[in-house]
Amino acid sequence: MEQQEVLKAFRDTEALLSGHFELRSGLHSDQFFQCALLLQYPRIAEKLCAAVVAKMRAQLGADFKVDAVISPALGGIPVGHEVGRAFGVRAIFAEKEQGKLVLRRAFQVKPGERFVVAEDVITRGGRVQEVVDIVTARGGVVAAIGVLVDRSGGTAKFSAPVISLVQMTPMTWQPSECPLCKQGGKAIHPGS
Repeated sequence: MEQQEVLKAFRDTEALLSGHFELRSGLHSDQFFQCALLLQYPRIAEKLCAAVVAKMRAQLGADFKVDAVISPALGGIPVGHEVGRAFGVRAIFAEKEQGKLVLRRAFQVKPGERFVVAEDVITRGGRVQEVVDIVTARGGVVAAIGVLVDRSGGTAKFSAPVISLVQMTPMTWQPSECPLCKQGGKAIHPGS
């Protein structure tokens, strides 16, 4: 699936927003991927996540296999579920507890289990790194990271390869340097 086709799906579902936004990373931007608006359509979610898995297999080898998929809650859950479906494996998630991601609900990571970390969007990759740390702390192996949109332009680095359908570097600013703030605008965080 080509990047332009993926971006068209975001535009068609009104999931690619323009305006003045505060990202989860704390940076400000004039674009925001509200993946929930795209992922509310199960057939689109299934198609895009299957494309992530196909791209993983194309880049990492047709025999690339994992035991499970793990995602950060909340935005990564539908992505992880569909990536798990495409691989034919279970999908679990980490969720916030006292400000950090933890495993709950009796989800387990067993020593030696191979995981894909699945997420909707990464900018700096902090939440993905938290999930990687959860897996490795329990003796699991992160074999790859699959995301719909890599907003870092490929600069977010992890111990496993990152496979994304869209890789771009939209304009981002520290809040103190944001030209939209300097014009008197107030950033919103549509993801919360």
